[in-house]
Amino acid sequence: MYTDTKTAQQESETILGEPVNSFNSNTPFQLENGEILPELRIAYHTFGKLNNDHSNVVWVFHALTANANPIQWWPGLVGHDDLINPKDHFIVCANVIGSCYGSTGPKDFNPVNGERYLRDFPHFTIRDIVNAHKLLQQHLGIEKIFLGIGGSMGGQQLLEWAVQDQNLFENIALVATAARSSSWGIAIRSAQRMAIEADPSFYSSSPKGGWKGLEAARAMAMTSYRTHQSYNEAQQDPLDKLDNFRAESYQRYQGEKLRQRFDARSYYALSKAMDTHNLGRGRGSVNEALNSIKSRALVIGIEGDLLFTADEQRIIADNIQNSRLAFVPSKYGHDGFLIESQNISIILKNFLKEHS
Repeated sequence: MYTDTKTAQQESETILGEPVNSFNSNTPFQLENGEILPELRIAYHTFGKLNNDHSNVVWVFHALTANANPIQWWPGLVGHDDLINPKDHFIVCANVIGSCYGSTGPKDFNPVNGERYLRDFPHFTIRDIVNAHKLLQQHLGIEKIFLGIGGSMGGQQLLEWAVQDQNLFENIALVATAARSSSWGIAIRSAQRMAIEADPSFYSSSPKGGWKGLEAARAMAMTSYRTHQSYNEAQQDPLDKLDNFRAESYQRYQGEKLRQRFDARSYYALSKAMDTHNLGRGRGSVNEALNSIKSRALVIGIEGDLLFTADEQRIIADNIQNSRLAFVPSKYGHDGFLIESQNISIILKNFLKEHS
């Protein structure tokens, strides 16, 4: 049996390449399904300082495989010279539970039996992620958030929190997300999990288990993150090509790239958490839940997004009472929420000016 003593937090710091703040709660954390995490750790970053009236908090929510440092993965929108910046704002970003970037996740040791959780990490939901964020909010003494912003799974978290605490967020910016996970999205993620399950090492006791399956899952995901146009433009081959096509090479590269920085069991658990996202669960309906949101809302869709469609953006905007809807032209599909950051920044800046 594989044994070691390195903690998941130490591993995450090695990957991130810089220290990460950590909030530790020794109180048992109950999940939506009734299971309990005996202890909870939340890795997070903050940038900038609170102003005198605490009116400059910006909480950034990350997507599936990102970490708690949005300056790394959302340049053009979050950074020292960007719209969301440490000079003007107190920026908070928390790593979600289940991740491999410092928060409690599958690579951690279960204090009950002393073994790594691995595949036995409890099933959790987007609501559980938000409830963990709320513990960090209390720890930081934050009572009001000027702006919450998140894309994809980050937008799911933000929507859930805006429903739960209707007076917390003054403004919310929802980018390429949805009020409920679609059957299409669940099908895509379940196919990726099948690829991970097909890797025998996923069932081993090694913390590196499932990495070949993760590579395949990421390659599958890329076909839903991008578009027909982006592949055809970037991955063209000579007319006489018979093997080793550029598109195949690109897929393998993307799989290996994620394998080098992420964990198969975290990917598996987080994709299942995305499936659970449903604002209407226990609240009558999705529309009723959206109607309860009091924040001013900017809903931004990415043209050509296969995962979070234009219709899903309209559902959000049509049912939040004080909202604005905008679409960003992009040939990159869902990945446009990261790539088109400068255009998103312009739309967000105009939205905030209107309500300043």
